[in-house]
Amino acid sequence: MTQQAKTAVLLLNTGSPDHPTTESVREYLAEFLADPRVVELPRWKWWPILHGIILRKRPAKSAARYQGVWMEEGAPLVVYTRRTVAKLQAALSAKHPGVRVYWAMCYGHPSLPEVIEEIQRDRIERLLVMPLFAQYAPQTTASCFDAVAHQLMKCRNIPSLRMTHDYHNHPAYIEALRRRVTDYWAEHGTPMATGGKLLMSFHGVPESCITDKGDLYKAQCLETVRLLVEALKLKEGEWELSFQSRFGPEEWLQPYSIDTAKRLGEEGLPRLDVICPGFAADCLETIEEIADELCGIYRSAIPAGKKGDFRYIPALNDSDPAIAAYFDILEKELAGWI
Repeated sequence: MTQQAKTAVLLLNTGSPDHPTTESVREYLAEFLADPRVVELPRWKWWPILHGIILRKRPAKSAARYQGVWMEEGAPLVVYTRRTVAKLQAALSAKHPGVRVYWAMCYGHPSLPEVIEEIQRDRIERLLVMPLFAQYAPQTTASCFDAVAHQLMKCRNIPSLRMTHDYHNHPAYIEALRRRVTDYWAEHGTPMATGGKLLMSFHGVPESCITDKGDLYKAQCLETVRLLVEALKLKEGEWELSFQSRFGPEEWLQPYSIDTAKRLGEEGLPRLDVICPGFAADCLETIEEIADELCGIYRSAIPAGKKGDFRYIPALNDSDPAIAAYFDILEKELAGWI
């Protein structure tokens, strides 16, 4: 940069293990699942389950799954976030040379404590925190805010602070999703051409978060879907919505992606395209759970004698539509500072 940055953006995501090994996954899960925002159970009830069962059995299984998606540069979520930040920094520097982009993971590395220390050393005066979750949820967005506040409590000189709440209906975000889908269809054809559908799969949360606690998450997912369906000009019957990644015995948001894929397969749907609008970057939950596991569920349910074509449309990642969307969102959020 040609001048000392005084204004900065901090992009946050959940995180990944440092290595696809049992021990590294155990360390990551111990940090992630200890967050009271992530698992909203009393500590006396959750701690024996976490340390007595989950951290004993789950790390080895998860490590094997991570090995299947690991990239040469590291975990996909970390790799794509790093690339996104580099491109976004270049775009912002061209127009706003006084703005610096930092990034961190709430769990894992680069760690938030390390990045906040760097921000302090760089004497940043104005900081915009943007969790990379389009739809607000306490388990994700709020946990990011908690983590930032906890680290800033240790700082003597706290910068002016702004935080983005969500961007689930931001026109730039919807346009990025539209372009991601239409660019894919331009190369591979549309599922509707053969009587198929587009399935939009979001990460699930317990149903009680909506019915008992009044969380906004489900409503924001529905609004994103409505706007994307309009942008793609999809007709009734050409799309469906579902929720994935259920964990534990409690009822989560439905319909479940697994049940939906199985039903569509049993109905003989000739092609199923799936996109995960709530994931800013591809990760274990999209590459392994959707592109691999959900694909297998759908195809195994196809009746004998019929063919089922499954296509996973990648997340926004560091694509040009994603960078354009983040640039537009950040420029508006930084109004008055730049």
